[in-house]
Amino acid sequence: MNYKNAFRFLISAAAIVCVMGVLALTVTAQDKSEAKDSAATRKSSGRDPFTRYQPIVKAPKAAATKRDAPSIQVRIEAYRAQKAAAAAAHIAAPKPTTALLLSEVQVTGIFRTPRGWSAMVEATPLSPKLSYVIYPGENFFDGQLVAIEEGRLVFRRDVLWTDGKREKMVEIKPLRVSNPVEAMVAAKQPAAADSVAKTEAAKSETAKPETKPNPEKQ
Repeated sequence: MNYKNAFRFLISAAAIVCVMGVLALTVTAQDKSEAKDSAATRKSSGRDPFTRYQPIVKAPKAAATKRDAPSIQVRIEAYRAQKAAAAAAHIAAPKPTTALLLSEVQVTGIFRTPRGWSAMVEATPLSPKLSYVIYPGENFFDGQLVAIEEGRLVFRRDVLWTDGKREKMVEIKPLRVSNPVEAMVAAKQPAAADSVAKTEAAKSETAKPETKPNPEKQ
């Protein structure tokens, strides 16, 4: 009987030891998982939860500014490439005014045509200066001609900002008033040309040899 009781006692002790070992392993695994979760939490949040919270100060964004247009040479090269592509595709080529800024044109004339009102503008950055006849709906590099009124043109101007925003503005261009000095010079040029022509004609008449009658024929 004593042997039986001792055997039972050993079996019970072994069972208790096994249970305690399983419990110890479970607690260790839980501690490791909690440590991993806390480490992942610190990593995802970007801060240590055991340190004092410090608010993140974001750097102020730079103020948006107007985007500068490319140089006239860059715009002319882009227009030539578009024109060549249109010719290859057998479609209408864009107008030369698509390479000009609204600030680079001056209104030199306004006319009434069978198609309606038209205007003549002069490209100031080109040398020699070129003139183009435009109608409402004509596109420019930074805008479009909306309407032609008596003595002025109404444009819609597009302003691009560095933050990607696009702002639409109304711009009025009046008909350029000719300089009085230029008008006087233009008026004097025909008169000067007539006087020169008359002087040359008088010189040619004076230079002609005199025709004297031949007495022998008489």
